[in-house]
Amino acid sequence: MGGYRDGARAGYDGVVELYASMFADRLETRPFARAMVGVFAGMVREAGNLRVADVGCGPGHLTGLLGELGVEAFGVDLSPGMVEHARRAHPGLRFVEGRMEALPVEDGALGGVLAHYSMIHTPPGELPGLLAEQVRVLAPGGLLLVSFYVDEGAAEPVRYEHKVAPAYSWPVERFVEVLAGAGFEVVARMVHGPVSERGFLEGHLLARVVVR
Repeated sequence: MGGYRDGARAGYDGVVELYASMFADRLETRPFARAMVGVFAGMVREAGNLRVADVGCGPGHLTGLLGELGVEAFGVDLSPGMVEHARRAHPGLRFVEGRMEALPVEDGALGGVLAHYSMIHTPPGELPGLLAEQVRVLAPGGLLLVSFYVDEGAAEPVRYEHKVAPAYSWPVERFVEVLAGAGFEVVARMVHGPVSERGFLEGHLLARVVVR
């Protein structure tokens, strides 16, 4: 493991308790994001394969929410500190250390993947490979909900200094193009805000693995 992953892992290990306290409300104060998670869970239930990975799960707040929404969720995170916290906070759920680029999941096993602001640290050139891994673990027609920061004034992704580790904001259409190139079709999108101190919008793309 090297490069940006080392920095992200160390950064998140250093802010576990603060991060967990910031998101303990599980999106109760962020109705648009919570609504998209609800739609995602509902569509997973409707499709019938209830297994869902919360990738970059952090302290497990949304893994717990997904369980309440009726899917069989487990969490994966690069940070051992986050995984340890999630296990304490949600003893009835499974959390494992792992990389989004190499998930400890068999091919075609999942009905859904939630990536709630967990891909923002991935350099744009590495994002297609990361998304290809999500395609690998999803069943045909499986769903991905990815949330990210949006900069519609840019033509390409823009690197910025996130408080934990360097990150990237994206113009929505560029992210849609990368998803399509990896084998997804976007079935719903939401952009709202701004809510960040940088004035970024928040973006949520719900995509389905294309069945060929």
